[in-house]
Amino acid sequence: MNPAEEYIFNQPEPFRSILMHLKGVIEHTIPEVEMKFKYRVPYFYIGKTPICYMNQAKDYVDLGFWSSAYLTRHIELMCTEGRKVVKSLRYKTLEEINDDILMDVLKEAYSVKDKGFWK
Repeated sequence: MNPAEEYIFNQPEPFRSILMHLKGVIEHTIPEVEMKFKYRVPYFYIGKTPICYMNQAKDYVDLGFWSSAYLTRHIELMCTEGRKVVKSLRYKTLEEINDDILMDVLKEAYSVKDKGFWK
């Protein structure tokens, strides 16, 4: 098992289930994505370009988007609390995840992957 998978499997419930579900949706939506372990959390890359990362913090899971400065879809649902650039979808329960919204945001993140971190 690689370190990114270990990170997911070592989380307590309900976070493990949330992380596993997010991983599945990410890999289904962007089949060429590769999960790596960077900065002590799972990151999803296309080649050398990061798309998003997952982090279990406090009582939620953050799905943070690398090129979030360019995202326009569903930004009203994204958390920017205490951050200047990164935006994330935040989940406390598995039931909060709307796969249609998640896939829409992932597709947009994929479409702007080459634009970089800053606008």
